Amino acid sequence: MQMHQVGYFLALCEELSFTRAARRCGVSQPSLTTAIGALERDLGGALFHRKPSIALTGLGRMVRPYLDEIAHNADHAREVARTLTPRPVADRSAGQAVGSSA
Repeated sequence: MQMHQVGYFLALCEELSFTRAARRCGVSQPSLTTAIGALERDLGGALFHRKPSIALTGLGRMVRPYLDEIAHNADHAREVARTLTPRPVADRSAGQAVGSSA
């Protein structure tokens, strides 16, 4: 399972359209379809009914809260990492460059 697959799954859950979900994720519809298929193989079954319209299967409904939590935790981890990672200060580095050329 890959993070982009989780994101695509959640977008498809909300959009209920492969085309709209792909647009929302900034990928082509075939790329999204391929990623969803790989996620379904990884999880051992179909996550969506595709006809007559897109709808979650029982498996899709069961795994959605877990995949939602994975996405939420990944977002939280990024936020925490940003607060703990020192960032270069543009003014300080510019000041050093000026001081070193004098």
